[in-house]
Amino acid sequence: MNDLADLLTPEGRALLDEVRGTGPADELAVATRLRREHPAELVSAAIGQARLRQRAAAKFGAEDAERMFFTPNGVEQSTRASVATYRAERLKALGVTSLADLCCGIGGDAIALARAGIRVLAVDRDPATAAVARANADALGLAGLIEVREADVTEVDTSGYDAVFVDPARRGGRGRIFDPQAYSPPLSWAVGAARKASRAAALKVAPGIPHEAVPADAEAEWISDGGDVKEAVLWFGTEPGAVRATLLPGPRTLLGKGLPDPQVRPVGRYLYEPDGAVIRAHLVAEVAEQLDGGLIDPTIAYITADERHVTPYAAAYEITDQLPFNVKKLKALLRERGVGTLTVKKRGSAVEPEELRKKVKPQGPGSATVFLTRVAGAPTMLLGHPV
Repeated sequence: MNDLADLLTPEGRALLDEVRGTGPADELAVATRLRREHPAELVSAAIGQARLRQRAAAKFGAEDAERMFFTPNGVEQSTRASVATYRAERLKALGVTSLADLCCGIGGDAIALARAGIRVLAVDRDPATAAVARANADALGLAGLIEVREADVTEVDTSGYDAVFVDPARRGGRGRIFDPQAYSPPLSWAVGAARKASRAAALKVAPGIPHEAVPADAEAEWISDGGDVKEAVLWFGTEPGAVRATLLPGPRTLLGKGLPDPQVRPVGRYLYEPDGAVIRAHLVAEVAEQLDGGLIDPTIAYITADERHVTPYAAAYEITDQLPFNVKKLKALLRERGVGTLTVKKRGSAVEPEELRKKVKPQGPGSATVFLTRVAGAPTMLLGHPV
């Protein structure tokens, strides 16, 4: 907090402007020069903040990141701006005009909500984190829509707001927390707070949440951005029991229809790799129906089909070879084809991609993708290329 207060002074802001874009190799020289005219602690704080801003650019975009303030945990745990914007727009479409953002962190979600025109009460119990959230609201010109409060979220009255958003802490002293009841606050408390909201509520949870832990009156949505699964959200006040996978950018949303598992069939000409959000949402059957395809194995989320179909929910590959798992045979085949660039994907195999790549030593101008997987229970290698 002292570092932040110093950085918010005219001298601190001037230093932040001066160290903008400083690379790791130049930090020592820049710090040495600046310490001749500024306190050493302030110079260190400015360079540290510049480093955090550079890291945060991937999540928030360079323009916002250069104006915002961060903590190391805040950069790591905050919501990616594209995801926060999507969620804010969905809340706006539900008619939400005011919202209590509980466990607001450095304010990433509050910023997206305010930009959507929603009045936000942003609450965090950590004084330093709340101070950063307040500084960010001010830095981005959103202080008129965001009230930041340092408090225990379990003691905050949310009755004056249309909606509630809760982002419980899912990390502890030993790393990630997988038990939803071990979140801080626990998922059961967050669900109770959501059910009190007059219009809608959203709870951010880990994408690995067991489906059986989803309350019956909630909608469950898994979100990926650029192919990477980012989070799951439990929605209240929308469609109880609905399951969906949403892909960003887009958004493109696949709604579950409760289909039975697809049939297992022999490997066809094409192999489809569903997006991670589709897999987490257990909607592989819905994609298989779109593709007129089946599974290569009852336990593996690869879809196969004889015809080429275009879908945003799965990446397509044309399969050229299918062979039992055998490193020597694969090495010979790659040499014969002149494959020097080999992409290794695996599902249902204990072999590590780098380990395989070292053994086959690909050489040549060609490229290929090999899938280490199981076909009808048998360890198999499928060779092909994206289409």
